[in-house]
Parts: sequence; structure tokens; C-alpha cells
Amino acid sequence: MLLSELRDYIGSLLEVSRFRDYCPNGIQVEGRAEVARIATGVTASQRLLDAALAWGADAVLVHHGYFWRGEEATLVGIKKQRIAKLLRADVSLLAYHLPLDAHPELGNNAQLARRLGWVEQGGFGDQELARYGAVAQPKSLGELSRQVAVVLQREPLVIGDEARIVRRIAWCSGGAQDYFEQAVALGADAYLTGEISERHAHLAEETGVAFIAAGHHATERFGVQALGEHLQARFGIEHQFFDMDVPV
Repeated sequence: MLLSELRDYIGSLLEVSRFRDYCPNGIQVEGRAEVARIATGVTASQRLLDAALAWGADAVLVHHGYFWRGEEATLVGIKKQRIAKLLRADVSLLAYHLPLDAHPELGNNAQLARRLGWVEQGGFGDQELARYGAVAQPKSLGELSRQVAVVLQREPLVIGDEARIVRRIAWCSGGAQDYFEQAVALGADAYLTGEISERHAHLAEETGVAFIAAGHHATERFGVQALGEHLQARFGIEHQFFDMDVPV
């Protein structure tokens, strides 16, 4: 498949043009014109690039790429090393941030809900990235926390009464702790995201609404995997997901 065709297809599928984002979505580093093997991962770290190139990838597709708003624009240090490795290998880097969080089927939030058995009912927050809905089968916060640990393969940080029954749930993958107050206002029994700030621990204690910090990386594993699997099924492109786990 041509790299340009791959870019255009994903751009249309994820509706990239409708998002105001903090980084460019699409091709961030251009490599060879033909793509037969795609490596996917959460973040374009050096570890991921090394693994992808050793596997023989023609392109690397990630959720967290490069060129974030407000960062130093010069290609020096770590950024120079990463990009130089891609250029020497003639391997492309494609990155999709908010569009991959938000997609109703392949997105991080949709994939989280599917794996945890939540019924989505609507969105909230900036560009309605965060979601709310119902737990398919009400359970205690303790039971929910144990389910999250199994599905995400890590113990979440939980602020709240383990005996509280959770029926209404709100969630947003990644670093979306600042949507917590909106989740409280929506009547959620619990809010799940990747990270927590100190002030939100107090808010959880004072409102009685549980806060589940399940890991930025852990909550954003599933979208890029789903996109890679979709591309493999549709176009016959060989796909491999590389999980370079981090404790955040």
C-alpha cells in the first residue's frame, strides 16, 4: 500500500480535520513510499523504534508522536536521535492523538468501554473527548477496581469507598484528570482516567465520587492496537503491536 494512500485513509477514518490538537496528526516523518508492515505502539520512544525497526517495519504508527505545541522546535538531543534513526532506515512515523482517543469504534475510550463492559451514553469535556455511561452490571468500587486491574494489567490508584456501588461511570483515557469535576456534575459514581493530580484526591474524598487513576499508558494501549488490526484486516498489511510499558 502506498504511504500516501494509508495517510489519506486513516485521516478520513478518524476524521482528523475536525479536531483542534496539540500536535500534527498524520505523517510526522516520511519514509519509503510503499508500506507492507506496520508496527504500532503507544509512544514513539527509542525503545519502540528499535523494536519496530528490528522487526522490519516500513512504518511506525503511534498515539504519542512528536512536534507537540510549545516544545522546542530544534532537532537536537533525544529528538534528533529518534528522527535520525527513522530517516536512516527510511521508515515513516504516523501519529494520531485526539482523533484516536475519540473514534467511536477504534478509539481509546470506545475500546476501554468495550473491554470493561460499559454502555456509553454520551460525551463531555473539550471536544466531547470524555465519555459517560452505565456499568452493564452494577458492582462495588472494589470489584470494579479489581476488574480494571485485570483488563489493564496493572493495579490502579483508587480514591473512594470500596463498598460504594458503581452504576454510572465516566471515563477518558490518558491525562484527563481535569474532567473530574464535570464527571461529578454529571452524577457519575466513579471517574476513570490515566493520571491523578493532588487536588483531585481531595475532590474525590469530599464529593464521594470515586477517582480511578489507571495509568496513562495502560488506558491508551487499545486504540492504536485496534487501528493496526483494522488496517491489517482491510488492506492485508502485516501488523505488530509493541507494548513498551511504563509505570505512568
